[in-house]
Amino acid sequence: MLRRQIPGTPVALTELGFGGSVIGNLYRVTSEQEASRAISTAWECGIRYFDTAPHYGLGLSELRVGAALAGYPRAEYVVSSKVGRLLVANEHRSGRDSEGFAVPDDLRRQWDFSRDGVLRSIEATLLRTGLDRLDVVYLHDPDEHWRQAADEAMPALADLRDQGVVGAIGAGMNQSAMLARFLRETAADVVMLAGRYTLLDQSALHDVLPAAVQHGKGVVAAGVFNSGLLSTPRPEAGSKYDYQDAPPQLVARARAIAEVCERHGTTLPAAAISFPLAHPAVVNVTLGMRNQEQVRGNIAWHSSRVPQALWDELRARGLISSDVPVPDAREKSRVTDR
Repeated sequence: MLRRQIPGTPVALTELGFGGSVIGNLYRVTSEQEASRAISTAWECGIRYFDTAPHYGLGLSELRVGAALAGYPRAEYVVSSKVGRLLVANEHRSGRDSEGFAVPDDLRRQWDFSRDGVLRSIEATLLRTGLDRLDVVYLHDPDEHWRQAADEAMPALADLRDQGVVGAIGAGMNQSAMLARFLRETAADVVMLAGRYTLLDQSALHDVLPAAVQHGKGVVAAGVFNSGLLSTPRPEAGSKYDYQDAPPQLVARARAIAEVCERHGTTLPAAAISFPLAHPAVVNVTLGMRNQEQVRGNIAWHSSRVPQALWDELRARGLISSDVPVPDAREKSRVTDR
């Protein structure tokens, strides 16, 4: 699988990344065996970038990612995790996590973007994963914590990067405006942009993406299926959009895009993965993968040919912005980096 460099850093990411939220039991239980097989299948298919976070299953995702990667050569893969939510003992347990993960709530999340919080979070992540280092560290959802995140957390990460402890630093969020500020105003090398540069939402085209190009930085595109609405060839009512039930008008728009895809011999998920990779600032698309079937499906979509005529029709019908970059009309030939 082809790799793309995070500008100005030694870190290169495979075009597809393994998103570890779902193997942290997001919404429902995923077995240890399923999680392990998903990661081993991703490896067999050429994926070498794995993203996780303490937030995902109150540390479960980090435990599973670390255990599954333990047998592979450390120099061959990239792992990112996140800081900003410390995991601390929960004195008021109810039996199950309250933030969407099917795990016991023996721990709880505590916001902390201080320098000490960053260092403690990274230390705890290394213990859970069993890794000797993290390649990329993101500030996780600092929406309500800009000042501390920009003034304390990011400088702490920059010190670690400059010491060679981590390879690249940044922030991950579901909004684009603050991520653009991180790119313009801080030492961030890369941002993880969730859901704001997709076939249904191109708002980042006007802030994050030009900021990345202007300042020579990178963007990891996450949430390219918008929480599910773009993840099937034929979107249905009841599909999720940004973790909520999708409004009827968005379901209708997704169906219209899907119909165009079918006419051009491709699928909606294949187009959804291909679309963000056309922008020069985007270095990776990271997808949540729960089991080996999902991994193989995502790989197949990523490897499939999406014809130029599809993008031309989507633009002509106003189904995507007229000024977005679109992929080259060429057969994809994937070279595995071993």
